[in-house]
Amino acid sequence: MSLKALDYDSLNENVKNCQYAVRGELYLRASELQKEGKKIIFTNVGNPHALGQKPLTFPRQVVALCQAPFLLDDPNVGMIFPADAIARAKHYLSLTSGGLGAYSDSRGLPGVRKEVAEFIERRDGYPSDPELIFLTDGASKGVMQILNCVIRGQKDGILVPVPQYPLYSATISLLGGTLVPYYLEESENWGLDVNNLRQSVAQARSQGITVRAMVIINPGNPTGQCLSEANLREILRFCCNERLVLLGDEVYQQNIYQDERPFISSKKVLMDMGAPISKEVQLISFHTVSKGYWGECGQRGGYFEMTNIPPKTVEEIYKVASIALSPNVSAQIFMGLMVSPPKPGDISYDQFVRESKGILESLRRRARMMTDGFNSCKNVVCNFTEGAMYSFPQIKLPPKAIQAAKQAGKVPDVFYCLKLLEATGISTVPGSGFGQKEGVFHLRTTILPAEEEMPEIMDSFKKFNDEFMSQYGVGYSRM
Repeated sequence: MSLKALDYDSLNENVKNCQYAVRGELYLRASELQKEGKKIIFTNVGNPHALGQKPLTFPRQVVALCQAPFLLDDPNVGMIFPADAIARAKHYLSLTSGGLGAYSDSRGLPGVRKEVAEFIERRDGYPSDPELIFLTDGASKGVMQILNCVIRGQKDGILVPVPQYPLYSATISLLGGTLVPYYLEESENWGLDVNNLRQSVAQARSQGITVRAMVIINPGNPTGQCLSEANLREILRFCCNERLVLLGDEVYQQNIYQDERPFISSKKVLMDMGAPISKEVQLISFHTVSKGYWGECGQRGGYFEMTNIPPKTVEEIYKVASIALSPNVSAQIFMGLMVSPPKPGDISYDQFVRESKGILESLRRRARMMTDGFNSCKNVVCNFTEGAMYSFPQIKLPPKAIQAAKQAGKVPDVFYCLKLLEATGISTVPGSGFGQKEGVFHLRTTILPAEEEMPEIMDSFKKFNDEFMSQYGVGYSRM
């Protein structure tokens, strides 16, 4: 009997091979337990509002007025909304062709793209062209659009850091390309060694793979490290010499929890290096409203900026974007507000600063609490979370635990994380979902649970872990 097109055995193999650990086996089991009435702490995904973070007041006021413009005609609107929110709502509505219910240009509203360009100019000190900025439904959609343009077939490779955010492995698999891993050094605080890059490219080429692009995630996900300016210069020289497109995932640029290595954008470093390299390296930079102190994940707002991309290529990328007609218009307003927040002297400025500063200061404290908590546990070692939203502790699993995992038909860190979930309700992601060196095991957890709940969560983790290590023996194995 012949198969139908959507029978499992006749599906596109790229779809079946695509894996996305953040919403994988652990998440599905956690959802089952939640339905059964167990309290689950979903630390598997960087979803701040789901873990209790309150939305910033000013952007929600502006978007509320844009969503319900009839409120602007109410004579009492000024009693409910501040004057600067009312003015910004009128400004954004004037940029649309018919309010938030109308399609925008496929690249996004020109007025918002201009605001993004002005933000980039203020951040980096170099001009930015709104015509080279595309607004997208979250940064993920932008990454997918660009990889779709870069990957031509199975012999095209993309350099991706390991551990990596599985958006990259999943998209590369879906598009039929090849992931070329380069390993970050855990003992060097997840640092990047350019010699590892050279070895990865040489090995890929020996297998007939054409390496076409390199991904950096700065600050890192899941590893939380911040790249230094010197490291970024090395990366840019490497991409120039190897003729690689650099994809700069910079969505956590507001999430910095130390003062030694502040965020610096790939574009700024590239421009600082001057000609000829500043004119040669092709760079795509990504940002979003989902992270930082905004945490507006469900709004799905993002952008990418193109540097040194030929005009004809920009036209082709525009064509691809046009297939979806328009990015989410309300999310474009959120993006405009993120890159152009209230200024000193505005009515809402003090409240905005108080709210945003409160969130970032709390995240900094939570990053320290979680790192210290992991490092107090048996057979657990964790680098400090310099940036982003995650801790990525190494779990030194005893040989008996590894053997028990094999008998259960599980990868060892999946086995550990499932046991943790069943015992505590803490839903994490096994390190194997991000990639890791052979015989080394990790888990990823967000630092997003409410600050007042963090001591209880870490106590619960420590109790489980120490009992687990006692049950399976305190020695550990690197296989």
